[in-house]
Amino acid sequence: MAAFYTEGLCFECQRCSSCCGKVPRFVYLSKRDLLTLSRFYSIHPVHFVMHYCRWADYYHGTTVLALKEKSNHDCILWNNGCEAYPARPLQCSTYPFWTWMLKDRETWDDCAKDCPGMNRGKWWSPGKIAELSHRFSENIPLQKEDFSKMFPGC
Repeated sequence: MAAFYTEGLCFECQRCSSCCGKVPRFVYLSKRDLLTLSRFYSIHPVHFVMHYCRWADYYHGTTVLALKEKSNHDCILWNNGCEAYPARPLQCSTYPFWTWMLKDRETWDDCAKDCPGMNRGKWWSPGKIAELSHRFSENIPLQKEDFSKMFPGC
């Protein structure tokens, strides 16, 4: 079955912060995300985790790294815009071209009800959409046990 977006899709962030806060969400971090963000903030990855992260329950009984949220459910990196935009996690930089959102037109349009940037603004080619979707699906959250192997004693 061909993807529904064979003609491409439009999306341009409207900076409404709906995907960055207002309701509880998880921004899962991969090893790549952790290292990129800690370099961006010029701090050791362990210190980045201590200040900006939490451990979250994930599938099959695993515990993975996620960004903290503020008390209003905004991402800890959100302050009238993403403070770490050039280094933002892949989960964020691939939005809204997530595999499950691209399942079919109905799912895409249902998600667009909560995101004013979907179906408007910049046109994205089918190839770029597929690339971003693939990057999202290949970006595996960092498990606590793997973090402990990277940084023994933490």
